[in-house]
Amino acid sequence: MTTGSEKYQPFDVADYLDDVAGYLELALEESAEDPSAVPRALGVIARSRNMSELARRVGMSRDGLYKALSEDGNPTWSTILKVTSALGLRFELHPVA
Repeated sequence: MTTGSEKYQPFDVADYLDDVAGYLELALEESAEDPSAVPRALGVIARSRNMSELARRVGMSRDGLYKALSEDGNPTWSTILKVTSALGLRFELHPVA
């Protein structure tokens, strides 16, 4: 995008993501109203890491993983669990008081 003589790159949170677990927790909170929040967040996390290496650890092609975790993707729960495990994360449930 350009404005006058200035050029801007689109902002991508993947370029600045440091707290992967915190980002995924926020997505999980949002998922009550937006079921695509967790897969979309995993896509951002995957882009912030090495997508090819992550796909290899998950047992998918890079393109297949990218598509599954894209804005229009619809990954299976199994894929979500494999991706979180490959990232060194896991989902935990706790009773709500």
